Amino acid sequence: MQGPQTPSAPSPADPGFKLPEESASPQDTLPQTQPQGESERAGRPVEVVPGTTMAPVPATDTSTRDLAIGAVVFVILLVVYFFVRNAYVHHLVVRRVAPSSAGSAGWLLFVGLGFLSAAAVLAIINASKFLTFAVTGPLVAVGLVALVAALFIGRR
Repeated sequence: MQGPQTPSAPSPADPGFKLPEESASPQDTLPQTQPQGESERAGRPVEVVPGTTMAPVPATDTSTRDLAIGAVVFVILLVVYFFVRNAYVHHLVVRRVAPSSAGSAGWLLFVGLGFLSAAAVLAIINASKFLTFAVTGPLVAVGLVALVAALFIGRR
């Protein structure tokens, strides 16, 4: 066992912890040497390019997990829309619409809802990549045309 230790007084050569002295300018505290290879760039000023607020957001890559979740949500919506289609066809047949017209209107309702939900799911998955006119425009256009056609065919 060791005996009790007594704290030793700091030696006059080692002052211990000491705060740095205040310098006249912040440049005095910087190291005076330059890293290897950067001596030609050290003297030039740094150029800052201001960003614009109207710049488009770069399209990010969509992870496979996000795509899988979106696919599952889309399939669940299609199953729900299939039952909605059957209920709509039954409703039209009860209103004395011809069964062939009611079936056509039901399928157009299914297609319209499917295309609109595809546009919505793609926009939610990755808006910067899929929420463009080239992707969303045709999906929404076909969906709306199919829904309008379903309503007109269902009136006959």
